[in-house]
Amino acid sequence: MDQTITWEQLDAYERAFDADRAKQVAMHAVTSCGVVKAAVNPEVFREDRHQYSISLEQGKITNQKQSGRCWMFAALNTMRFAIMKKLDLATFELSQNYTLFYDKLEKANYFLESILGTLEEPTSGRVIAHLLMAPLNDGGQWDMFCSLIEKYGVVPKDAMPETVPSSATREMVSYMTRKLREYACTLRTAYANGKTVEELRALKEGMMGTVYNMLCIALGKPPKTMTLEVRNKKKEFIRDENLTGKEFFQKYVGWDLSQYVSLINAPTADKPYHKTYTVKLLGNVVEGRPVKYLNLPVEDLKAAAIAQLQAGEPVWFGCDVGQSSLREGGIMDLKAIDAAALFDTEFPMTKAQRLDYGESLMTHAMVFQGVNLDESGKPTRWRVENSWGKDAGVDGYYVMSDEWFSEYTYQVVVNKKYLTPEQAAELEQEPIQLEPWDPMGSLA
Repeated sequence: MDQTITWEQLDAYERAFDADRAKQVAMHAVTSCGVVKAAVNPEVFREDRHQYSISLEQGKITNQKQSGRCWMFAALNTMRFAIMKKLDLATFELSQNYTLFYDKLEKANYFLESILGTLEEPTSGRVIAHLLMAPLNDGGQWDMFCSLIEKYGVVPKDAMPETVPSSATREMVSYMTRKLREYACTLRTAYANGKTVEELRALKEGMMGTVYNMLCIALGKPPKTMTLEVRNKKKEFIRDENLTGKEFFQKYVGWDLSQYVSLINAPTADKPYHKTYTVKLLGNVVEGRPVKYLNLPVEDLKAAAIAQLQAGEPVWFGCDVGQSSLREGGIMDLKAIDAAALFDTEFPMTKAQRLDYGESLMTHAMVFQGVNLDESGKPTRWRVENSWGKDAGVDGYYVMSDEWFSEYTYQVVVNKKYLTPEQAAELEQEPIQLEPWDPMGSLA
């Protein structure tokens, strides 16, 4: 067998292609309208109905616009659900800009501390390359969100509204990333020239002042206190003045965040089920709670999510949203795009293989607002609240087939009370440390 592609091979490939009428038709369809449109399976629109036996009522759909804040939007949307219920509101929205400000500030500090903690690593090594790749990523994890809320709380959206850079973060992140890479260079060079870590931390303090200034210029100054002013469904006016973000969270959300835990489904050989895991160099608030997961079979994730939905509480989850997903109609179904028939080839990789070989990982966070259970109590489809505005999906909602859940959902967050006693005990294990580039360390 030749190592190179020969003209004889190309001629043979062409003759086989030309002899297959189906491939000719497929070529005409794809070149005219693209792969996805040519491969859409219309049957899924009939099968994946936006009807559910359990369905929670939520406020107006939110829109993260051109930002990677889905994890924030999803988490804040679970919290606003509690606020709306407590105050009897038709809709409500928490400030995503407020949490964005402090997340960027804390991530910058976390990055610089990570640089100070890896001064002996070679600049050309994998660890430093990983840190420098995206020091200020928009994405995040549930535990990172909890660290922010425990330190800064939350505020209503009108207390710190959106700005152009908060809704379209690319430019801001680009310039701040440039600055942080410069600072990494400065710190590592100073260390190589004999500066102590204590002296470097003094340099870091000045660096963080510049980061703070950049964030204020792009996002505005976060409020120290705010006033809640809303009108409930009974047209009664509610006012509560001079609340800090932490006071607002404690009074109107009132969750014990330590009770909300992350369950993952990572069926790879290196991550046995019923063990806990964390990821090195992953976080935002240095003194905050570390990322921690309990790895379970996917059916256990479903059972915990169903239990919380049945109790009337939405569920934060992370998935690979771009797989077998249709924005028009809001369909997430393994049968939605029949690329196998279109290209006359199979795509047989398992969930574990896709994780191991870089074909899939968690890319997006959303909220389960319902589920359809059949007569035996088994889930058939899931109601998904997205944060891409009301024009995505059906009025901002997607429907996920249960088979899609199994293959492309990686994480759900539930209250500990919805775990089995065995799972609760397993959660207390000391976590196994995963490398920074492990797929379970991906940011939604």
